[in-house]
Amino acid sequence: MAPSPPAAPDELPTGRLFGVLPNESTIEAGYNAPPITTKQAFAFAAQSTFDKAVYPFVGVVAYLGVGQSAPSYWSRYAMAFTDNAVGNYMTTAVMPMLFNQDPRYFQLGSGSIVKRLAYAASRAVVTRSRTGSLTFNISELGGNTAAAWLSNVYYPAADRTASATLARAGSQVMWDTISFECKEFWPDIRRALQQTFHHQ
Repeated sequence: MAPSPPAAPDELPTGRLFGVLPNESTIEAGYNAPPITTKQAFAFAAQSTFDKAVYPFVGVVAYLGVGQSAPSYWSRYAMAFTDNAVGNYMTTAVMPMLFNQDPRYFQLGSGSIVKRLAYAASRAVVTRSRTGSLTFNISELGGNTAAAWLSNVYYPAADRTASATLARAGSQVMWDTISFECKEFWPDIRRALQQTFHHQ
């Protein structure tokens, strides 16, 4: 009996990362996704900003306070939430629109763990154009850098230094890179969990 064909692109079993964080912008290995539209890119940015699971994540970022000197936790939270929102829209929608890039994560899905770790980390620097070719990820690096400089509009003077601004940009790239690693291995973890519970 022939194996079943892959699910249609709108039926990709991405689910939520670890059952919590939104993961609709991940394309798992073996699936041919149609070209992304600008409308879809803005929808991904909105989901990554306003999904209910994002609010506690922002709380952790505010607690760490990278590039922030405000003593009030809630002041840091408001700024961290705005940082996340601006960063998401810049890296997922605005810059990909301007530079014709695809902000989705395309899982490698095979090879050694080291190879896949390196691949996921490299997505902060390398991405796909909307025609499918590989290109420098100006959306990720340029988008987060632009978002960090824009944040100086609402940050206090003490946090508008070049070092604090670059720290915020670097922090956003770091979180995005961690998310790429999670997106690469989550399908494997999900399948393992499904098989475990199925056998039980």
